[in-house]
Amino acid sequence: MDNNPIDEVDRNILHELQLDARQTDTEIGESVGVTSTTVRNRLDKLKQGGVIRGFQPELDYEKAGYPLHVLFVCTVPPQDLSAIATESLEVRGVVTARELLGGERNLHIEIVAGTVGEIEEIRNDLADLGLKINTSEIISETQVQPWNHFYPRQDVDSAPDDQASDETSTNQG
Repeated sequence: MDNNPIDEVDRNILHELQLDARQTDTEIGESVGVTSTTVRNRLDKLKQGGVIRGFQPELDYEKAGYPLHVLFVCTVPPQDLSAIATESLEVRGVVTARELLGGERNLHIEIVAGTVGEIEEIRNDLADLGLKINTSEIISETQVQPWNHFYPRQDVDSAPDDQASDETSTNQG
């Protein structure tokens, strides 16, 4: 974010979003100890800086009619990794593509499907993109936890920054 690291207020806002992204600015502000205007200004800054890339719902695929959730561990030539990861997201049923930095097995693809036949179709479509599937594993459950470095600390820098302009100032000292 323009070479300015996030401060404690930003971290606390991020932590609150990780706990429940449906909270209002007022609810987040009450938890963090700042005004809703400060929260809105900070969220805008975090979005513009690329720290917050989006908001996605957490889905229970089985309850949504897709009981098969599979992880494919794949190998892709390193020079093609990013392009193939992006292309894989266009395959019906692919929900996540994770690029890994090292090793032969450098791409993890998560898919959801309703039947074994659909898994086979997805597998074939992925192979057509030029990746080699090394293993496939059925995912039974995913546990997620907010990153603890965003957990509120006792010495929160909660100086208000909700002046009339949209510009925010933070104490970087």
